[in-house]
Amino acid sequence: MDGSNELLTVEEVTRVLKVHEETVRRWIRSRELPALLLGSARGGYRVRRADLDQFIEEKSAMGKTAPLAA
Repeated sequence: MDGSNELLTVEEVTRVLKVHEETVRRWIRSRELPALLLGSARGGYRVRRADLDQFIEEKSAMGKTAPLAA
């Protein structure tokens, strides 16, 4: 299985980007960062690794300060 299909929790995304969980949720709600909602809001969001990588690339290309994932 290739890692681009890996599903990350909001908490895992915050560790990669080094931002607050609410920041990640705001990006998800505004559709800047694509995510899947598992069941209800209680199930939480999941972000595909490929979508996170694309998000990082776009933020970097726009000249915004966004930490780069290793």
